[in-house]
Amino acid sequence: MNPVPVFLYHSVVEDPPGWIAPFTVTPRVFTEQLDRIADAGLTVVPLRRLVAALRGGPALPPRSAVLTFDDGFADFYWTVAPALADRDLPATLYVTTGAVHAPGGTPRGSLLPPAAMLNWRQIATLDACGIEIGGHTRTHPQLDTQSGRRLCDEVAGCKQDLEQLLSHPVEAFAYPHGYSSPSVRRKVQKAGWSSACGVGYAFSSPNDHALRISRLMVRADTPPELFRAWTEGRGAPVAPLPEQLRTRGWRAYRRLRARLGRPVGGPPTD
Repeated sequence: MNPVPVFLYHSVVEDPPGWIAPFTVTPRVFTEQLDRIADAGLTVVPLRRLVAALRGGPALPPRSAVLTFDDGFADFYWTVAPALADRDLPATLYVTTGAVHAPGGTPRGSLLPPAAMLNWRQIATLDACGIEIGGHTRTHPQLDTQSGRRLCDEVAGCKQDLEQLLSHPVEAFAYPHGYSSPSVRRKVQKAGWSSACGVGYAFSSPNDHALRISRLMVRADTPPELFRAWTEGRGAPVAPLPEQLRTRGWRAYRRLRARLGRPVGGPPTD
């Protein structure tokens, strides 16, 4: 299996709220990127096929790619899904369940600032149309700063929320901000998730870990030349990558701030 670009998107919208704007692309850029993927001769496969290959199952086509979307923004329903359907492309949508709007109601609550988010009826419709629905916790915390009952509620409770709505198992999980740790990954596995995505800013590979799949985040400032390089198997390292000392130090600092009741944010990273 060649290195696999697992693309990570958030919102696809013209005028996003300021807090998510750096992590968005416009609809025009998004369709150009889908066309670039096709022009490069990549075969977009469902995430579950990559997971099966990582676990020793059938190999992927020689040049494969995966599309993933985090958080559950409303524009997925109105903009992203039609573009994918027009091209018959599979994708996985990771939902923060506390941010989901009940039809005619309000969300349970999450740490995400205000934005237009999907409602449960739209999520069920997307599921019925073939979009894989995955979990992204209930409130979008930095999981590697959580423990005990709170960690369990975020990881297992999210799964319960989605399976209650969809009436079938959900198996794909993504770590908010890309943050995880060995203990978090054990909790994810124990909860019954069969795969989990981080960020990593790297290609996935035959040696990648199914509970720490590396992705390439597409941002507002991602140059077209870099996106082209990704579609050609260039421009990023290949997972798995050893955890850097600065990553461990950043995790320790964030944990300390969380214990002091003054949590600190940070850019999505691995």
